[in-house]
Formats: sequence, C-alpha cells, structure tokens
Amino acid sequence: MKSVTWIGDSRKHVQGFPIDTRQRVGHELMQVQCGRDPTDWKPMPGVGAGAREIRVRDDTGAYRVIYVAKFEEAVYVLHAFQKKTQRTAKADIDLAADRYRELLRLRKAK
Repeated sequence: MKSVTWIGDSRKHVQGFPIDTRQRVGHELMQVQCGRDPTDWKPMPGVGAGAREIRVRDDTGAYRVIYVAKFEEAVYVLHAFQKKTQRTAKADIDLAADRYRELLRLRKAK
C-alpha cells in the first residue's frame, strides 16, 4: 500500500471538512492507496498528467481533493477545498498545478 503525502495545507483543509465528509475522503484515499479508483472522480489534466479529483457531496456542499497517484512511492494530495460554484475556481486549479510542478521539481532533484 502506498503512503499518503500531503502537500502544502491540503491536510489542514481536509481536517476542516465535516466529520462524515472527512471519513469519506479518508476511505476514498485508502482506495487509491490500494491501487483502486475512488467512487466518484474525474481526471484533472489542467493540473498535470495523472492528476485526479475525488468528488464528495453531502448536505453542506461539494468537496474536492486533488491528488496524483502515478508515482510508485506515494499518493500525493495536492489540494483540498469546498466548492462554492458549479465550476472549479481557477485559483484552486492553479494552486494544485503549482504544487504538482513543485512536486515534479523535487522528485527530479533527488
């Protein structure tokens, strides 16, 4: 099973989700750690190759976790947030893409 590596403040954002949503996100990430797809996801090519978004909805709204799992060593959680509109905000996509680029840079430097 792969480990989960939280990038930036992504873990803090998930910890701010409602308890039921946090539990569902945890379950979905465990699925990814085991090499399976989450229940509800979509590719995020605007973030980077292999980036995906876990989608969780509850009574309080829609929550998203952007991650990349294509690397052998870990599942990297790039960003987590609550959606406020139908379309994902450009700022959220840009932040995840910046973190993805930084991850690639750090992996290359090793």
